Amino acid sequence: MLRFLFRLAAMVALSVAVIMAVLDTTRTVAASALVMTPLKASWLSVSPDTLAAFEAFVREKIGPAAWDMAIAHVLELPGFAVFAGLALLLYAIGYRRRPRDPRFPPAS
Repeated sequence: MLRFLFRLAAMVALSVAVIMAVLDTTRTVAASALVMTPLKASWLSVSPDTLAAFEAFVREKIGPAAWDMAIAHVLELPGFAVFAGLALLLYAIGYRRRPRDPRFPPAS
């Protein structure tokens, strides 16, 4: 059940990554120049209140250094890349290995 939830979350993250990539591609074609929207700009356009609440939560619970050193840098990356990486990570966690066929021993 837990693996299913991780794979479902990976599918949602991949869907968001594709949507953000299509938006950036459309903007790139319209501007005739490469456009990669940072995650922070996308988040601010969708819901600025939640970004401010998230920043306050991280600064209060984890510390201001965590926000300045790690999270602020991640928010400056292109949104599609962040969500694609998150999808890959979630899928790797939820991946189920297939049992090996006992007729074929592992190669040495």
